[in-house]
Amino acid sequence: MPLAGSPPEPAASPAAAFSVRGADLLTARLALRPWSDADLAAVLEGARQPHWAADFPADGDRVIAGFIDGHPDRRGTYGQRLIIERASGLLVGAIGLFWPPGDGAVEFGYGVVASRRGRGYATEAARAMAAFALTAPGVHTVYADVELTNPASCRVLVKAGLERWSGDDRVARFRLRAAPRSA
Repeated sequence: MPLAGSPPEPAASPAAAFSVRGADLLTARLALRPWSDADLAAVLEGARQPHWAADFPADGDRVIAGFIDGHPDRRGTYGQRLIIERASGLLVGAIGLFWPPGDGAVEFGYGVVASRRGRGYATEAARAMAAFALTAPGVHTVYADVELTNPASCRVLVKAGLERWSGDDRVARFRLRAAPRSA
């Protein structure tokens, strides 16, 4: 863990942060998979599934499921995804881009259930999602806003390679910008 005031860890290159298998983004320990119809329906209906961590879905996952239900196009390639623990196959959270981008910048958000926190999953997923977003046509910046009452999420973003670039007395704003393209 970096010391307070130390520079953020360098961002991993897109190739190092994830690989792609079908529609899934794969990291060393996670699969970031588009929401299935069955998982979306189960979250919306409150129906537990055997492949979910005991504390999935969290409140944020329910909010995202409602968002997707109202905007079904948000499950596309650059949309909302589930976080799957590869070793166990359990669904442990959600992450996604709030597509489409505006002026080349796209926001993302994430959440990992309490039983799986402290394992680096949020950092691993955020690093992969941010790197993946920067591979999208026309995207040069990925960003996330975090309430200052959530310092753990601020640490996740710094560890994932984002820089704090703005904020106010309530929110910190983090971003990762694409490296300049060489001619």
